[in-house]
Formats: sequence, structure tokens, C-alpha cells
Amino acid sequence: MSVQTKPPAVTGRGGAGGKGGRSGESGEGRVLNVFSHGVLVIWGLLVTMPLLWAVVSSFKDDGEIFGSPWGLPSALHFDNWARAWDKANMGQYFFNSLVVVGGSLIGTMLLGSMAAYVLARFDFPGNRFIYFLFVGGMGFPIILALVPLFFVMKNMALLDTYHGLILVYIAYSLPFTVFFLSGFFKTLPSSVAEAALIDGASHTRTFFQVMLPMAKPGLISVGIFNFLGQWNQYLLPTVLNVGDPDKKVLTQGLVALAVSQGYKGDWSGLFAGLTIAMLPVLGAYIIFQRQVVAGLTAGALK
Repeated sequence: MSVQTKPPAVTGRGGAGGKGGRSGESGEGRVLNVFSHGVLVIWGLLVTMPLLWAVVSSFKDDGEIFGSPWGLPSALHFDNWARAWDKANMGQYFFNSLVVVGGSLIGTMLLGSMAAYVLARFDFPGNRFIYFLFVGGMGFPIILALVPLFFVMKNMALLDTYHGLILVYIAYSLPFTVFFLSGFFKTLPSSVAEAALIDGASHTRTFFQVMLPMAKPGLISVGIFNFLGQWNQYLLPTVLNVGDPDKKVLTQGLVALAVSQGYKGDWSGLFAGLTIAMLPVLGAYIIFQRQVVAGLTAGALK
């Protein structure tokens, strides 16, 4: 007669203890996931609600803005937008901003990418010194340079001009652009550039036809950040555009619209002008949001 014995219970990772540990860990993960998503939802509402409220208010009349500030408009008052565009001269300010920001963005991206590529891929005496000069420029408060900058621009006859403001915007945006792109260029493979040089390509051709297309996610990301900073810039144009009202940019136009109202209270026109100023920024981010995320995470993933 044989005696059968039960196999000993396994209490390792596959046993009850392991299941209990995994269930506890998964429970904590679910709680953390719910908490993080809740925080993101609250943050998203805090960001989007003021924007939506401004857009909705741009289609109301003044009575509805104060009578039912959180309600929908009874009718769409497109005349608010026409009044802001024509009578408040927002059309001219919008054109000025397009010219200044468009020219400065092209110059910033071209010069910044070239400088970042050289600092990231070539070793030469003074490389780190020049790099840290750009990094130090990011921490220099622009308000300290306003008075000497004004007199320099005045002596060079660049006040109240498009090209003067474009040059200042480029100098203002270069430190961040070089800092961002130099780290991105370091993540690109060196073998591709070496293969291009072996095939007879010059350094200029290698940069523009090989390395620059590979850096497209980083270029789009830093381009969006520069566009946002330059489009919303108010301090520099206020100091450098002081004489000619036809050369003022959109941020100056919004302030002029708010100040010129006095006690008239054309709040519907003001919200319409604010929405006009927001549309290019929102459109640029909506179109390029995937590229912005890809550019920000490319360095970490590589």
C-alpha cells in the first residue's frame, strides 16, 4: 500500500503571495493612473476654459457679456470682428506682426541651426566658451538692455522699422535656439555625415541636405517655441516702435484698443481682437503638435 503525499505549496512568485503582490502593485498603479489623469484633466480645463470663454464672448454683444457671461450668445455677432479688424486697425497690426515674426523666425532658425550644428559636431578652441555665452544669454534679463538697446537702434536709424525689430527678435531668440538645437544635433548619428563627406559632399552640403532634414522634429519644436515667444512679445516693440503707429505689432494694437476705449466699453470688439491675436498661435500648435512632442522626446529616446 503506497502513501501518496501532496506536493508542497509553492509560495514563490507564481503562488498566492506573488499574485497578492502583483494585485497590490496593480492597484497602486491604477490609483496613481487615475490621480495623474485627474490632474491632467483639471489642468486642461484651467488652460482651455479662458480661451473658450474669450472666443465665445467675441460673438456676443456688450449686454450679453455682462448679463450672461457664461452663457452662449443668442446670435453670432460677426460685426464685432469686422469692427475690430477695420476701426481698431487690427488688420494693419496683424500684417505688421506677420512681417516681423516671419522674418525673424526665418533668420533665427537659419542662424541658430548653423551655430548649433558647429558647436555640437566640431571641436575647436573656444567651443565651450561660445556655447556657454549662448547659455548665459538665456539668463540675461532683457529689461536691463532696453535703454542701451534703444540708443543703439536710434543711432543706427533702426527705430520704427521692420528690419530693426526683426534683428532684435533674432538676437533675443538665438540663445534658446542654439541651446536647444545643439543638444538635438548631438543625438544624430555621425555615420551619416561621415558617409556624405566620404562621397565628396562639402560641409555646407552635408549640413543643408543631410543633417538639417534629419533634425526636422527639433527644428519644428524650437520653431514653435520661437513663434510663440515672438508673436506674444510686447516689451521690445513697445520700446523700439515709439513713433510710427502704422508699424505697431498686434500686442501693441490690443493694448491701444483697450486703452482707447476709456469709458465707452467696447468689450465685444476687444474680445474679437483678442481672438484674432490668438488664432495664429492656436493654429500653429494644432497643426504641429505631433512634431513638437516628437522633437521634445527625441533626445530622451535616443
